[in-house]
Amino acid sequence: MQALLNETELHAAMAERPHWETRHSALSRAVQAPSFMTGIRLVEAVAEEAEGIDHHPDIDIRWTTVTFRLSTHSAGGITAKDVDLAGRIDALVDKLVPPG
Repeated sequence: MQALLNETELHAAMAERPHWETRHSALSRAVQAPSFMTGIRLVEAVAEEAEGIDHHPDIDIRWTTVTFRLSTHSAGGITAKDVDLAGRIDALVDKLVPPG
């Protein structure tokens, strides 16, 4: 089982992930895509990445806004697996969603 991050570890991780926030024992990031289909392509890419590492985010799609929520349910909060997946999602956002 993954260990929950302590306050110091979480603070350090968040310093490296400025687009993410902590809410209710989870990491959360909303991405504004330029179109619905760009958002769907992002979701598909994140799903492929998540499946490859066997750690799956909660994903909410609201037209062009895609929100990712990361938490290790078996541990009851945020672990290193969540921080790792947040970094992977950031890289996919940088690759697939034009700055806007």
